[in-house]
Amino acid sequence: MRNSTWGALFLILLIGFVYLLDSVLMPFIAGMIVAYLVDPIVNRLQGLGLKRPLAVASVFVALFLVLTAALLILIPLIVSQIKQLGEVLPNVFTWVENRLAPQVLEWTGYDVRAELGNLQTTLLENWRDAGGYLAQALGSIGRSGAAFLTWITYVALIPVVTFYLLLDWSRLLANVAELLPRHYAADVARLAKRCDEVLAAFLRGQLLVMLSLGVIYALGLTLIGLNFGLLIGVVSGLVSIVPFLGFIVGLGVALIVAFFQFESWWGLAGVLAVFSVGQVMESVVLQPKLLGDKIGLHPVAVIFAVLAGGTLFGLTGVLLALPAAAVIMVLLREAIERYKKSELYGDDPLANAQPIHRLDHQGDRENP
Repeated sequence: MRNSTWGALFLILLIGFVYLLDSVLMPFIAGMIVAYLVDPIVNRLQGLGLKRPLAVASVFVALFLVLTAALLILIPLIVSQIKQLGEVLPNVFTWVENRLAPQVLEWTGYDVRAELGNLQTTLLENWRDAGGYLAQALGSIGRSGAAFLTWITYVALIPVVTFYLLLDWSRLLANVAELLPRHYAADVARLAKRCDEVLAAFLRGQLLVMLSLGVIYALGLTLIGLNFGLLIGVVSGLVSIVPFLGFIVGLGVALIVAFFQFESWWGLAGVLAVFSVGQVMESVVLQPKLLGDKIGLHPVAVIFAVLAGGTLFGLTGVLLALPAAAVIMVLLREAIERYKKSELYGDDPLANAQPIHRLDHQGDRENP
């Protein structure tokens, strides 16, 4: 059987394996991603003289403290601001209906008040019932002992899998490399290095950029006294996974909130200043320091990969989407490079030809 046939068969079996074991694979894939993200930190601690188990334990303690702080401090504040936003929404709709809608009707001849009323009713009902839906979902999980036990087991497996993978990360990579066919080992190692650069630039670098931007936006908006500043900042940081999208969404929402809250140009200027500082920090400090000159995934590729992975394989597909997209992108670049070096692509017939304008000048000199 030819090598390409073996490769296609292996790929089909892998996709089928992921599809059949979708829910079971989730904690293992999540553990692999977390281990991949924090492995450089463990390596750095190990380089400072710590044993590998102690370095892994230190990283786990730090992650636990950060997660605990987020659960105890940030989440209650964000939930409180979401509730406040639900209380403010009726006033926003009233302003739009009484002031903005008549202007739109005068300028365009289109009355938006009917659609606005339906939108207001639907949005407020869903906003008010969101907590009830969550409580109902949690209650159903609690009533189903098997489902609750499965959910707890999956969540508890993630740190366990991460811990053991971190302990043996280098040895596992060496064992995988040892199993590669010797004829393809060099090419696979080179492609794996490219994939690692793309993933490191996007997963580690972009996540740190998102976290930093979220802190800058949330802190800045809170300091100028903007309502829901923490919520807007956190959402803007999360949406920054797609470049400029977090800036656009956050700035637009913050300007609307500042317009209703301050009713002056100073509030709008403060919001613009906060997001301007965030963009300057991203361009001058965050991108060069955290991403460097590595090429990350294109924003369109990120969106498509996440949507396609979620549609095909659910939560497991979402977790696998970005690593798979990075590998596919590297393989496509490799294929394009080989195509351009192949006989099928050929040489450019004009590469060695003399430019036309030079020929024209020579003709002018020969025939004055």
